Amino acid sequence: MELPARRTGDTIRATTDKAPDASGRRAHHGGASPHEAWAGRPSREAGERGEFSGLTGHGKPLDLGDPDDPDWWVKRYLDREGLDASASMPPVLQLRAEHAGFPESLLDVGTAEGVREVLRDYNRRVVQDRLRPVFGRSVPFVAPRVDVEEMVARWEELRRQRDEAAARDRPEPSAPPPQVRRAWPWAWLRRGR
Repeated sequence: MELPARRTGDTIRATTDKAPDASGRRAHHGGASPHEAWAGRPSREAGERGEFSGLTGHGKPLDLGDPDDPDWWVKRYLDREGLDASASMPPVLQLRAEHAGFPESLLDVGTAEGVREVLRDYNRRVVQDRLRPVFGRSVPFVAPRVDVEEMVARWEELRRQRDEAAARDRPEPSAPPPQVRRAWPWAWLRRGR
């Protein structure tokens, strides 16, 4: 089919429009808008062939999270990928979060000297953060330092309480069943000599 040419200024362009329909609007090829012709047609045809029917979540509504939370997609991404959101916080807020977890976060450390080493490292990082230059008029956040010996005493008390609770919850050991000694394998070996 040859398309009629329409002259516009110095250019000649072919029209792809058909005659106006009953409503007075011009119909396009395939009954779809010109944008559908190059953007939506491949996906529409794939849907008609059933290529999207086996996908996860097919036929279910989209869960877009809380519409009032502008960061819903970031939170979902962190949960899906198993990432720790505290790694994206500024260093001073990371230090404050670490301080809030003391002494419970130290329960896995085996010795008091190990706890002292962790706390000294924390205090060293707090001092480094305080020496960082501050820009702007706002007052910066400050992470608190830790009294090492007081925190070690709290850690020891918490460990003692945990060990006592574990001892209370542990069932009483019952006597092991008597082992029956079977003589027949040994008798068979003695016969062979």
